Amino acid sequence: MFVHVDTAAVRGVEAFRVRVEVNLASGLPAFTVVGLAQGSVREGRERVAAALTNSGFGLPSRRITVNLAPADVRKVGTAFDLPIAMGILAAAGHVPHEALSGRAFVGELGLDGALRPVSGVLSVGLRCREDGIRGLTVPAGNAAEASLVSDLQIWPARTLHDVVRWLRNPPGSEVLPPRDLSDPTRRRGPPLGCSSVDVAWDGPTDRGPDLADVRGQDVAKRALEVSAAGAHNLLMVGPPGSGKTMLARRLPGLLPPLSPKEGIEVARVHSVAGLLLHGRLPESRPFRAPHHSVSYAGLHGGGSPLRPGEVSLAHHGVLFLDELPEFRRDVLEMLRQPIEEGHVHLSRASGSVRFPSRFLLVAAMNPCPCGHHGDGSDRCLCDLSVLTRYRARVSGPLLDRVDLRVDVPALGVADLESFARAESSAVVAERVDRARRRQLDRFQQHAGVYTNAQMGPAELRRRGGLSPCARSLLRRAAEGTRLSARAYDRVLRVARTVADLDDSEVLAEPHVAEALQYRLGSGVGSRAP
Repeated sequence: MFVHVDTAAVRGVEAFRVRVEVNLASGLPAFTVVGLAQGSVREGRERVAAALTNSGFGLPSRRITVNLAPADVRKVGTAFDLPIAMGILAAAGHVPHEALSGRAFVGELGLDGALRPVSGVLSVGLRCREDGIRGLTVPAGNAAEASLVSDLQIWPARTLHDVVRWLRNPPGSEVLPPRDLSDPTRRRGPPLGCSSVDVAWDGPTDRGPDLADVRGQDVAKRALEVSAAGAHNLLMVGPPGSGKTMLARRLPGLLPPLSPKEGIEVARVHSVAGLLLHGRLPESRPFRAPHHSVSYAGLHGGGSPLRPGEVSLAHHGVLFLDELPEFRRDVLEMLRQPIEEGHVHLSRASGSVRFPSRFLLVAAMNPCPCGHHGDGSDRCLCDLSVLTRYRARVSGPLLDRVDLRVDVPALGVADLESFARAESSAVVAERVDRARRRQLDRFQQHAGVYTNAQMGPAELRRRGGLSPCARSLLRRAAEGTRLSARAYDRVLRVARTVADLDDSEVLAEPHVAEALQYRLGSGVGSRAP
């Protein structure tokens, strides 16, 4: 007896369709899984056998062959347990064959027949809808996540016995209706597949920590605003306790809310990583702050199966690297690709995948190993060689990709005792939103360009609009400081953002001067104190 069951597997953040073919033949009892089944998929034979027995069905005493097609693609994960079990039950006559038509199955089986959640269900649901599959059976723990996909019936189940019981019922008499969610009134965001045009999706009302809580540091706050307005990378240099981390954690509150399209992309990455909480589309931009001891795979992705790293989990959000020189140099150097291209390409013996990773990089570091260089006291004992080695831990090519570099000095007693109320995050976010809208209007004819930081050289010069005085200032600065071609373009991008915040289409001298200040104002990158 031969039957087949539809399912899907995840590779990167995309899913591909898999046909589980089950054949029962005469001969000595055996249970074989072929089709490049790896690790946990092969182990699934024992889980499926125990689940069938403990659910009251038993494993057929025949030769069982399971093929996972296409057979030339590696299969990993535990999500094949349920479709394999359903194929065996259908081949043994426990469920009607026609009940499997037009439905896909995904889920991990416990030895007692319980269904356990798996990662990547959101991508599986999108693949099923694209391939014309009308229904998807998932573990109850994945029901809310799967229900985010529009035009797809979701059949959540808690046990293998429940699935069999539902499939045995005639059409129209389902025991459990599709999309049976425990809290149907809770907000889940727009159904996946909807565009920003036909879905009204409000942003979060809570912006998180308020920028008004930070005392002083007006220059750093302004740099934070410019960074948010144009999606420019930012480096803050200052002694311990000066407020660098406080400032970084308030940056997501200045950014515009996630659009429905961005929310879908973020949700897919977090679904593959098993971090999509309660099946909700994210309402706020991600903020990831890995420790400086993070490994290469932890930051950029890897493992078996290949999983997204911190740079992908920060997609459309903020990646904060505190104590930047303490990170391993090889780990930091791999940031160049995602900063420039917006994705990470991982090639391994098991295959290659591409994870999205368009993030806003915010880094912080001390001016020297002890942290007190240049604070006006005599506490710093770091000599020139120590300072040079410390700053050399971050390479010049990586620093060249950071648009804004600002000093965050230690606060004086007057600043700490001041009760003056600074601007709130909501006020600054309004200016950022206006600047972002100007950029969207400017780039509406250019696919893939949404912010000034994403402008290419041709677009940058076409939209430059430099005044004669601004052009003269930029020329003198470029010749005097020997700006690289990349640095020259990045100064122009920052100046364009400053002008947008000033509601100006012309890049005037003050706009270029401010951009040059962010580029040249910090001593980071030089080999002398």
